[in-house]
Amino acid sequence: MPGTVISVENLSKSYRLGVIGTGTFRGDIHRWWAKQRGKPDPYQIIGQADHGNRQGETLWALKDVSFQVQQGEALGIIGRNGAGKSTLLKILSQVTAPTSGIVKVKGRIASLLEVGTGFHPELTGRENIYLNGAIMGMSRAEVANKFDEIVDFSGVDQFIDTPVKRYSSGMYVRLAFAVAAHLEPEILVVDEVLAVGDADFQKKCLGKMSDVASEGRTVLFVSHNMGAVEQLCSSGILLEQGKIKLFSNRIKDVVRDYLRPESTITSSIWENKENKYYSEYFSLNKLYLTDEDGNILPSVVDNSKDIFINFDFEIDILDLALEITYEVYDDEFRLVYCSQHTDASEEKWPKIKKGQNILRTKIPKHFLNEGLYHIKPGACLYKRISLLEPTKHNISVILNIVGGLSDSPYWYSRRAGIIAPIFEWSKIK
Repeated sequence: MPGTVISVENLSKSYRLGVIGTGTFRGDIHRWWAKQRGKPDPYQIIGQADHGNRQGETLWALKDVSFQVQQGEALGIIGRNGAGKSTLLKILSQVTAPTSGIVKVKGRIASLLEVGTGFHPELTGRENIYLNGAIMGMSRAEVANKFDEIVDFSGVDQFIDTPVKRYSSGMYVRLAFAVAAHLEPEILVVDEVLAVGDADFQKKCLGKMSDVASEGRTVLFVSHNMGAVEQLCSSGILLEQGKIKLFSNRIKDVVRDYLRPESTITSSIWENKENKYYSEYFSLNKLYLTDEDGNILPSVVDNSKDIFINFDFEIDILDLALEITYEVYDDEFRLVYCSQHTDASEEKWPKIKKGQNILRTKIPKHFLNEGLYHIKPGACLYKRISLLEPTKHNISVILNIVGGLSDSPYWYSRRAGIIAPIFEWSKIK
């Protein structure tokens, strides 16, 4: 395709783990001879276990990865740590070579893979800007035309003639990103390094990358910040253990798959049967959904019914600073709302005693729209000491709300939005 700027076919990359060599031929022979006789490794560090892994094992960081990226596309590459994201970007940036497969790239690539990439620590910021431009095949005049814009964007003008080895990590990234984005590459590759910058600079970078994509250039963006990925990218790749789990032109579908818990219950009750979620002070025994009479609800509930969330927990200390919370997420794992048991005035707070407690709160009928929801519990002390984090622990009950506009004889789809409250209307004239 004429619009294709990156084409990857059956790309694989393997690494050899373990001890590869001693650094000298004599040492390697000495180690080999010791292994043949069943003797300990003579180069083993004192106190370190000898696992016998002197030949090394093979790790496939990428395995049979194939995809294409079109000109002007902003592609988000997401996945958990160790999924192969950084390895893929290093191959595309020609930092490392693939073990097998074909990579075709059309145009100049500017890469920002880690703090300090492409910078010489002994050179000043000014010298590194010109050095990076020369590496990208630009003339001195072309770099000079962009120099003031780069310095202004980076905000390090006061230190531009200082060797970059004296820069902080934040200053390093600011200048590196400014160089990569302003030297007009056809393809801009950015890894998670933006996390080093402050919030204002991250927002500034996202705006610049969006401008790059709108100008017809291509952006490859790796980040664990799903909000930033959704804001910038139109399509995405989800990597899992070196393979493509999902490649979609809808970034929301990729993010949703990534954020979906690895294992979730499909009913409206969760029990801590293995006593896995226990802290020094707090243990959640059960989280379950009931009707007003205390009957366990099915996971599919009509939106004309009130829903009660029940927290069965034990607390080992009596402390009024304890706060029980929950968060509700929709099927795209967007936070709908959160609630704390201390939301009401203090005299109306439920009294928590030492030992077992069961608290409940209500989701009123006709509040949530039709759809699937994840209810995740939380607990903390003094609003800052976390005992149970909703976003960290894989605890949730799943609620499927049905009934609404889609059941109406006048409508054939669900109401727009996350919530669907029923408000009263009246005529005054």
